[in-house]
Amino acid sequence: MKFEPEELAAGASPLIAVSSVDGNHGNHGNHGAVTTTAIKARAGEWRPLFRHECAFGPDAFGHVMENLIQNPNINSSWLFRADILVQNTTTQATPGPPGSAPAPLPAPLPAPSFAGFELTRTIVRRLVPRNTLRDKPLDQTCLIYASASQGQTETQAQSLVVYLPHVSAASEMPFYHPVVRGIAFLHQWDAAQGRGSVSLSYLYFAEGDHERGDSEVTKLTRTALHLLAVVYKHGKGRLAGYEKRVHHDQLISQARVQNTYARLKKKYARELIQSWAESTDPEKHVFEDLCIAAFLLELWDDMHGGGLGPLRFPGFVDIGCGNGLLVHILNREGFQGWGFDARARKSWAAYNAKVKTRDGSEQDTLRELILLPPHVNRDGLAGSALDRVHDGRFPKGTFIISNHADELTPWTPILAALSDCPFLAIPCCSHNLAGERYRAPAPKDKTKADSAYSSLVVWVAGIAADCGWDVEQEMLRIPSTRNTALLGRRRRAAAPPVVGLQAVVDKYGGTAGYLESVMKLMMTSGHEH
Repeated sequence: MKFEPEELAAGASPLIAVSSVDGNHGNHGNHGAVTTTAIKARAGEWRPLFRHECAFGPDAFGHVMENLIQNPNINSSWLFRADILVQNTTTQATPGPPGSAPAPLPAPLPAPSFAGFELTRTIVRRLVPRNTLRDKPLDQTCLIYASASQGQTETQAQSLVVYLPHVSAASEMPFYHPVVRGIAFLHQWDAAQGRGSVSLSYLYFAEGDHERGDSEVTKLTRTALHLLAVVYKHGKGRLAGYEKRVHHDQLISQARVQNTYARLKKKYARELIQSWAESTDPEKHVFEDLCIAAFLLELWDDMHGGGLGPLRFPGFVDIGCGNGLLVHILNREGFQGWGFDARARKSWAAYNAKVKTRDGSEQDTLRELILLPPHVNRDGLAGSALDRVHDGRFPKGTFIISNHADELTPWTPILAALSDCPFLAIPCCSHNLAGERYRAPAPKDKTKADSAYSSLVVWVAGIAADCGWDVEQEMLRIPSTRNTALLGRRRRAAAPPVVGLQAVVDKYGGTAGYLESVMKLMMTSGHEH
């Protein structure tokens, strides 16, 4: 069924009615925004805007609303996430995870009592914007109601979810939230008919706000239409058996990475964008590498037991480092490492630095080198080209980064096993071990997509597994469709010895033609992703 909602007239009868406001939720002085006037206002009239028939029942509606409460970024690209600060049932209050919110936690706003409904759950979430320099976070009470037992029949049921922002005046509302006191989603269901409806109502700041004809009301109406459309779309998907295939934040929590990203963005983004030397889109590359840097910083903190500092860090190398921006950011954060690529980039003039090595000598952080692993025949390579060769051996424990490294991507887990180094590979364009363009075979696991990119990821993960790595996977929150990260930080007890890696290389096609491919790469201009 196409989304074609019924628009309810300004004078339409309310679909929900407040009988009283329950203020017994503890000390409301914590949030400081609720006044007696504001509490009374929440007992005002909720104005319905749109309603749409639906074929999904209360369970699907509840699942959809739970997901939208947890992930407000689905509704607004201005938002990063929601931090769940407090969760109440009728018997217990449970704060969010440690570190997710500063103490003291805000108390829920007083819950309106709606005729025919019982309050079953209360959640306080903090909406975290992408740009904290422009918008402030907003605390919001989310109230979940079910049909009151005395008003419920065997075949008919109602569910209600209400959002109440923690503000006392319209002027306090951030840009990303509708300028209303509350938003209500009502689901009405007739089990005998197998159909129902879902609707959206607003509680305006002032009586008569909905009758104004200005642009703000137009914006509020457009926002209401969007919010209801999202609920309807996700409800239909739930009914059709949709299961989410992409799962983010499997290795590190969303809040940790995004908080670090926000810090890095505030510290570096403007400067890096304004000084961009390449011909590519500066914002895409800067924001993407800041995201990857944030993930790496949090990952390294986990790997090294917390409290990670430059003196304890074993170093990193970025193979196929491209413009060198990621190396530059990580170095500026105090973590020593370097990168190399077959050809220098314009940016290197600004990003390259001199660092002292363990033997006291100085070296560049960005170097023009080609990778020739020990498994590749070097016959025919001579002269100045030998000075630009790196054999892919690194000090034990060095963290290997392979970010859209193309020809070097399938080599990453092999090099990591060769030197006993952890690695992070973010595949992009598909190449085989000989450095040639290659379409990896479709995954045998039919639950995996058979796209070229999915096939590449599964193929590289297979190489890593055969090298003895316990392969972990994360879908990075970066502005790129090539956002799958493969992580190897632990090797299995039965991992093959270094001498057995040649068998892995042979199994995945060998290296015939690698030297020729690399020599061609040295003669062509560098490319960016």
